[in-house]
Amino acid sequence: MKTLFAALALILLTSCSRTDGGSQKAAVVAPDAPIPVPVARAARIDLANDLVLTAEFEPFQQVDLMAKVSGYVRSISVDIGDRVHTGQVLATLEIPEMEDDLTRAAASIDQAQAEIVTAADELHRAEAAHEMAHLSYSRIADVLKREPGLVPQQEVDEAHSRDLVAEAQVSSAKSNLKTAEQHARVSRADQGRVETLHKYLTITAPFEGVVTKRYANVGAMIQAGTSSQAMPVVQLSQNNLLRLILPVPESSVGRVRVGETVDVRVPSLGRTFPGHVARLAEKVQPSTRTMDTEVDVQNPTLTLIPGMYSEVNLHIAESRGALAIPLDAVDRSTSAARAYVVAGRAAPALQHAERCLDLCEQHELRDWDLAFAYEALARANLLAGEHDAVASYLKLARSVEIAEDEDREHLEADLATLMV
Repeated sequence: MKTLFAALALILLTSCSRTDGGSQKAAVVAPDAPIPVPVARAARIDLANDLVLTAEFEPFQQVDLMAKVSGYVRSISVDIGDRVHTGQVLATLEIPEMEDDLTRAAASIDQAQAEIVTAADELHRAEAAHEMAHLSYSRIADVLKREPGLVPQQEVDEAHSRDLVAEAQVSSAKSNLKTAEQHARVSRADQGRVETLHKYLTITAPFEGVVTKRYANVGAMIQAGTSSQAMPVVQLSQNNLLRLILPVPESSVGRVRVGETVDVRVPSLGRTFPGHVARLAEKVQPSTRTMDTEVDVQNPTLTLIPGMYSEVNLHIAESRGALAIPLDAVDRSTSAARAYVVAGRAAPALQHAERCLDLCEQHELRDWDLAFAYEALARANLLAGEHDAVASYLKLARSVEIAEDEDREHLEADLATLMV
């Protein structure tokens, strides 16, 4: 690939001469007649490479609000175009049987609490009976130890048996109390479930936005959102922040960065709005060879409306203070693009030519680029009157291996115009 050193004067065309004893010898082969050539000054300007892509505005968020439970629409307080805030009530449903469920759940809790009280009383009675039976058995056992044979063994066994039965009744009473407590927890959980479902009768806005569709009216039967016949109540869009999804070509993917500012032009409004690159898909679509890139645009006054057509200028590359020349000054008659510079002074000509050679060495450029640099040095030294250096650089230019024959022929034709 040929490299263009446009601002570094790769080929120096000069109209210079040297005087020796009053005689003048032409340094460049002059044509039979002068040819007027327009010139332009190189200037430092800010250059930018923009990629213009088109897209439609989309809401930052959009959702169809469904009902969690089936019921009739009791009221709906919004319509298309209404602006709502987060948490605002949009509609309420009515489910008559749910009130009965709440009453049943409350009664179940009362019943469970009563069972807990009963079980606790039974536990106290069982513990008292066990304490009496255990005390009686302990006394009989003490007498039997002090005076063996005084108490019949049958009576001792019966006292021991009553103690064990009373102990078992205590364990049973404790289990009944735990069962009653578990029943109370289940009742409270059922009540909480019914109360949660009751809250679903009120449909609120999950975010600030605009109602863009209304699907239901008062009295309509709404199926639960989990049903196959479910129907939304309203559609809500967040329009104070819009997004654009741009198909960035594969050739420009690597130069797009998150956070970069962009200009968003809206032809229908005749205005341009600021935006910024917010998200990258980080994947090129095989079918289109493009990557989805999202741009966020603030819209606090809701001037922009989703669906509007826009043109986005992505700043792919930017160079500040670049040394630039008109495109007409670039010679593209051959496979290598180059610019001609009028250099009437040796010092700047040598400076530019040496810079050209430095770039070749820094970037390990060979072939046509290196030969081009040697030619520029030869022309600059010719302007300075250093004929030995001219011969040396001409030799170096001819020694460079050039892959394409056309390039070699073009180089030899250029070198032939030099006279030492």
